[in-house]
Amino acid sequence: MLARFDPWREMDNMRREIERLFDESLFRREFPFLDKEVAAMPLDIYEEGNNIVVKASIPGLKPEDIKVEVRGDMLRIYGEAKKEEEKKERNYHLREHRYTRFERSVTLPSEVLTDKAEAVFENGVLTLTLPKSETIPTKAIPIKTPAKV
Repeated sequence: MLARFDPWREMDNMRREIERLFDESLFRREFPFLDKEVAAMPLDIYEEGNNIVVKASIPGLKPEDIKVEVRGDMLRIYGEAKKEEEKKERNYHLREHRYTRFERSVTLPSEVLTDKAEAVFENGVLTLTLPKSETIPTKAIPIKTPAKV
């Protein structure tokens, strides 16, 4: 049996292959340290007054799925997107939602006061407001030469 040529089907197949190439090749080339089990998250980090503000895009999660840690000037945001139970009566045509671990660690521009930090999660964006810690001004230490005998 001969299949009838359908240019629209062929274009749709080509579009899917191009998307697959972008998903697998270019994304992995840009983030080679990622394996298939860990997803990345985009961040914005900026200073506003005496605060460091961090915005992380983490769509589709609940606040209880996200953990934030700060140690010194190192910020770590991590968690896991829980996979919903697959139902047998569903006949999927496309399934692209990822249910995976995510983690991101970055060095902040300065140490922060974690006891005064705030975290707000709204519309898939985690916003951290981290007050900068008091910095001790740099003090010059004079260099002496040993006395000659």
